[in-house]
Amino acid sequence: MKVLVANRGEIAVRVMRACRELGYSTVAVFSECDRQALHVRLADEAYYLGPSPAAESYLRIDALVAIAKRSGATLVHPGYGFLAENADFAQACADGGLTFVGPSPAVIAEMGGKTAARAVASRAGVPTVPGTGDAFGRDAPLDAIRTAADAIGYPLLVKAVAGGGGKGMRGVDRADHLAAAVERARSEAASAFGDAAIYLERRLINPRHIEIQVLGDSYGTIVPFVERECSIQRRHQKVVEESPSAVLDPATRRAMADAAARIANAVGYTNAGTLEFLLDRNGAFYFLEMNTRLQVEHPVTEMVTGIDIVQWQLRLALGERLTVSADAALTPRGHAIECRIYAEDPDRGFLPSPGWLRAVSVPGGPGVRDDRGAAAGYEIPSYYDSLISKLVVWADTRTAAIGRLQRALDEYRIVGVKTTLPFFRWLVRRPEFAASDFSTTYLDERLAEPREAFVIPDEIDTRDATVIAALAAWLRVHQLAADRLAPTTRAWRQAARREALR
Repeated sequence: MKVLVANRGEIAVRVMRACRELGYSTVAVFSECDRQALHVRLADEAYYLGPSPAAESYLRIDALVAIAKRSGATLVHPGYGFLAENADFAQACADGGLTFVGPSPAVIAEMGGKTAARAVASRAGVPTVPGTGDAFGRDAPLDAIRTAADAIGYPLLVKAVAGGGGKGMRGVDRADHLAAAVERARSEAASAFGDAAIYLERRLINPRHIEIQVLGDSYGTIVPFVERECSIQRRHQKVVEESPSAVLDPATRRAMADAAARIANAVGYTNAGTLEFLLDRNGAFYFLEMNTRLQVEHPVTEMVTGIDIVQWQLRLALGERLTVSADAALTPRGHAIECRIYAEDPDRGFLPSPGWLRAVSVPGGPGVRDDRGAAAGYEIPSYYDSLISKLVVWADTRTAAIGRLQRALDEYRIVGVKTTLPFFRWLVRRPEFAASDFSTTYLDERLAEPREAFVIPDEIDTRDATVIAALAAWLRVHQLAADRLAPTTRAWRQAARREALR
């Protein structure tokens, strides 16, 4: 079995590791700036896609399908982002005789569009956040959008119909801010997803963001998992996720899981997907949207259930029956927390911080997992999302998990670029975090307050940086020597050279 991973970075690495454990061969694709990326080095084969901009490489459906056929891959795993929720890509794979690791093109089209997904939820008897029923395309007149906004009432959200990750989303508190928000949301959505369509949704006051992972097989079985708490967000982008939520009681957990399963069943959902909900201050929940793909935060679910979601994606795509116990999926074992570590400067408004990773020192110990897509010697490019790694910890209780996370963050060292590590060290020591006293607006409100810079006394000094950089260089030399002998790395090097000469 051979799998083409149509993505890059940490998610490509994650998928390749799952494939390797199942005994499947892997095919990587790479753009110009990713020639030396970790996912390329780990694959059995690698093929050049095109120049660094995503539109000329990772978003090229024709090139991806052609490479899959040329390499002999039979499965295509899209990861998340890029083309993961693109129905045209799923259809092109099917037309090319390839197995797309995800739901059918029809389901992606229906549930990947947020307005259509809201309609499905309503038919399934699941409450939705009040908003517009139809999407507003690129050419929709602003007057029509204003009329809809007045009917919904302020504050509201302008949201991209396609994609996710907080892209193409803008909050609007006043009518005179609507036009600018619509234009920014459309522009960002078109750039990120190739679709400028937007819709409007009422903004709930201080809600929590809760999501339910589901797996579905082709025999009609849908299994919902214990929830993930995703309320720690910056500008609608999740930055910390945990499982289970500290505020959900068993009855609400079961009700939310049942609602997620009803929606998935309504469309005959297969493979992995996530149903997202908002939980208001009174304990009522509302369907928000569905992500028809693997989520960035899937590791916290894996840590509390012991179920490898990525391996199940591959197995389900090959037609296996889902044998995961519903009780096991809904019964958390301990507590897990994830921090997304980006190459960003938190003291400059989280501006991207591209550059060379001079050295990386990863924490270890019991219950610590690091899903990383970059290694020392790699240059973080400016063309894509700047996620370096996802630090995940597990412990018996939430309190113990927080203590473990604090320790792991203190041990984590990245030299060469600014990162969000100091920000996370600050955040996880906030009393509100310890008490789980937060909502989706919590982080933006705290960051708006006067504060000290995100620098702590134990930040790495110049002497430490020099020692670690020297050690990294030494390890790199020995790794290159080992690469010459490793058949997996030899395969990608030969493929890369062949493609580079074309």
